[in-house]
Amino acid sequence: MAPIHAQRRRLSFTSLVALTAVAGAALCAPAAAQSRKSAEAENENQSSTEQRGYGTARLAIVSLGDQRVTLYDTTGAPIMHGPVSSGASPNDTPPGIYSILQKNREHYSNRYDDAAMPFMQRITWTGVALHGGALPGYPASHGCVRLRNNFAGDMFELTKLGMRVIVSRNNMAPTPISHPKLFKHTPYQGNVAVLTKAAHTMPMPTEDGRDTRYEGGPNDPPELAARMAAFQAIAASKRSEAGELERKATEARDNAKKLARQSANSKKAVTTAERNVKRAADSLAYAERVLSKATKPNSINKAEAAKTKAQERLAAAQAKLEAVNAEMAPALEESNRAEEAAKAAETELQEVVAAARDAERKLSPVSVFVSRAAKKLYVRQDMEPVFETDVTIVDENRPMGTHTFTALDFEPGRHDLRWNVVSIEGRKGNEPLKASGMYRHKLNASVPSIPTDADAAAAALDRIEIPEEARARISELVLPGSSLIVSDEPLHKETGKATEFVVLLSGELQGGIILRPKPKPEVQDDYYVFNWGGFGYYNNQPQRRQAAKQQKKKYNQGPFPWW
Repeated sequence: MAPIHAQRRRLSFTSLVALTAVAGAALCAPAAAQSRKSAEAENENQSSTEQRGYGTARLAIVSLGDQRVTLYDTTGAPIMHGPVSSGASPNDTPPGIYSILQKNREHYSNRYDDAAMPFMQRITWTGVALHGGALPGYPASHGCVRLRNNFAGDMFELTKLGMRVIVSRNNMAPTPISHPKLFKHTPYQGNVAVLTKAAHTMPMPTEDGRDTRYEGGPNDPPELAARMAAFQAIAASKRSEAGELERKATEARDNAKKLARQSANSKKAVTTAERNVKRAADSLAYAERVLSKATKPNSINKAEAAKTKAQERLAAAQAKLEAVNAEMAPALEESNRAEEAAKAAETELQEVVAAARDAERKLSPVSVFVSRAAKKLYVRQDMEPVFETDVTIVDENRPMGTHTFTALDFEPGRHDLRWNVVSIEGRKGNEPLKASGMYRHKLNASVPSIPTDADAAAAALDRIEIPEEARARISELVLPGSSLIVSDEPLHKETGKATEFVVLLSGELQGGIILRPKPKPEVQDDYYVFNWGGFGYYNNQPQRRQAAKQQKKKYNQGPFPWW
């Protein structure tokens, strides 16, 4: 039997453990309860949203100030909101106007060590995107906007390419607006006979919203479905025609290449004969110069003899050239005809492809940007430029602000569109460089949204005079989801190929775009794989990443693995 003092020690230790466990449970209970309450409240909020129905997303607003994002539907009402983590200094996410350019459920960064970016929705081609990731409660990314993973997945299902994304210092909210200068949908004035032949069915969008096409709605005017289906039919017909023309163009190119190879010897023979004629002509010219300078009878006789021989050689070379041309002419002509036919086939193909693309483009909403700095109006559709024109701005030296007008939906039974507007502004002289919620350790506390001042936005529209021809062209293209951006800023250089308009506020921190590193070269760097340091490159191909891991694992095996 153990001594009494040993038993007491064991009992004391057991009691201490029990007391510690009880105290820990008591201390953890409030935190766990609070966590459960937050989760239950959040789940309840999401459930109520799902019961109401998400609808079609039209706009996302990221508030840097309180590190939150809100998604709005066709009624202008918020349907989702959640915390984010934006870019940390010096890679601050720039306030401005963007749109979704690309969507990818599984994406890996080619700039930051193959980092996972689930449910990636790109808003610039230089690397800024919305995606799932860690949310510490303050800005912590390299410029992207991180979302909760489950929230990112839900949002991914609701968005479409081309949907407008606004990044603001403050928690701005859209406000309904009506104004005579906002575009009104007008029936298409093109080939009506072609349009009326199409079936009255609205074209279906692709999976995951990976295109910009308008998917239709219950308030659409009666002729819109026929118009959209007609454009889709035209696009399909032109694509089919382009496929046949591509086959013919390929055959024409192959035939031209074959005849070019066959006629290569003919061209070589002609080139050789032409070179011999030139040499003979040069020899004759030289003999004539020598003869002109000869003064003695003996020299004159030799020069005349040389001239005669040069004339004979030139005559022979010319005769040879004529014979070669006569012999090779059919082959050369056939090769030239084949080359011209290949060029004509390629031109016809490009025209049909352009017609198909034009019809496809008309299935998507239109984006219009008016810049006070450039005094121009720019129009894009389906991420391609359509046209641009000069505009007149009253009192052009006075700032207008930056306003995004979004066409939400048709008014029931009418061609009028319901619009809302979001205005964002840069830092004022007496404001800190960063919004209050952008400092570290500031939690994602929800703050009341700031409604946009519709009167200020309307005042900006009052000052813009758009040419009637441009207005008519835009009115034929405008659909729900279309947008009009009015800003003091110029067109940003991020607005390039396959993009919608990108407008950044001057005077705001833009490190998230300016300081982004270039993508790694598309090679595998053994320096990285063997754990010696370096960076290496891993693109979004799982095979490449898996191969790198296997190589590294194999190399580290053995009695002396690298440390």
